[in-house]
Amino acid sequence: MLPEDELHDLAESIKTEGQIKEIVLDRDGVLLDGRNRLAACELAGVEPRFTRYEGDSPQALILSANLYRRHISKGQQAMITVMARSLSGHSLRTQAKLHTISLSVLSRANVVLEHGPGLAEQVRIGALRLDAAYDEVCRRKAQAAAMTDQYDNLLMHAPDLAAQVAEELLTLDEATTKLGWRLDEERLRQRVKEIDAVRHADGDTTPAHTHLAEQGQITWQQAHQLAEQHHTQRQENIQRTQQAIEQISANWTAIQNVTARPDTPYTREILEGLSPEAHTLIQGLTTQA
Repeated sequence: MLPEDELHDLAESIKTEGQIKEIVLDRDGVLLDGRNRLAACELAGVEPRFTRYEGDSPQALILSANLYRRHISKGQQAMITVMARSLSGHSLRTQAKLHTISLSVLSRANVVLEHGPGLAEQVRIGALRLDAAYDEVCRRKAQAAAMTDQYDNLLMHAPDLAAQVAEELLTLDEATTKLGWRLDEERLRQRVKEIDAVRHADGDTTPAHTHLAEQGQITWQQAHQLAEQHHTQRQENIQRTQQAIEQISANWTAIQNVTARPDTPYTREILEGLSPEAHTLIQGLTTQA
C-alpha cells in the first residue's frame, strides 16, 4: 500500500480528475490490481470503476502490475521477481533480461529468499533494504557454519559432550568450553610425561611427576609446574656446562703446555698455586689427554 499521505494525494487526484485507470478483478471478483485506487476512491467518496481480467495467468498480471511501480526500490523489484519464479519457471538469467534487473541483484535476492524468508518478506514490503537483508543472511550462514564446525569437533573429540548438547543438557558453547578444559589437561599430561621420560633417561631416580599426579598426591597443574621447573633448571645446567667446556676448550693450549712439561719446576709451581679442586681437575684432564 501507498503511504498515507500519498494515498490521500491519490484520493484528491481521483476526486478532481476522476479515476484514470480501472481496478482489475478476476472472474470470481477477487481483486488482482488496484487496491490503492480502491482505497483512494473510498477516501474521495467516488464510485470505483472495475474491469474483469479474462486471461489465463492472473499471477503474471499481478507481477507485471506491481513490479514497476514508482514507489518500490530495485531491491523490492528483485525480491518480487525471484518470489514469482515459481510461476514462470524462468532462470535468474532469463528473469534479469526480461525485467532489466542486474543478475547480481537478483542472485542476492534469491539467497535471501532461500535462507531468510522472513527477511525476504521485509524486503518485499520495503521495510528492509536488500543489501542489509543479504548481509544478515550471510552473517547467519557463517554463524550456522561455525556452529556446525563446533558440533563436528565435539563429535570427534568428545561424543559424550555432543550427546549432552543434542539432549539440550548443555549449550554448544558450554560443551565447547568443557572440551577446551579437557584438551588443555591432556596437553598438560602429555607435557609432564615427556619431561618425566627425559628425567628417567638422564638417570634421575626421584618419583616421576606423572606417577604422583596419577596417584592423586598432586594435581596435574602442580605436576606440570614441577615438571616445567625441572625442565628450566635442566636447560640452565646444560648452558652452564657448555660455557664451562667452551672455556676449557679456549684454554686447552695452556693445559697442553703443562702436560708437555711434567715434573718440571714450571709445572710444579702451576699446580701448587691451584685449589685442590682445580688440581684434581688438571690431573684428570692431563690423564685424559
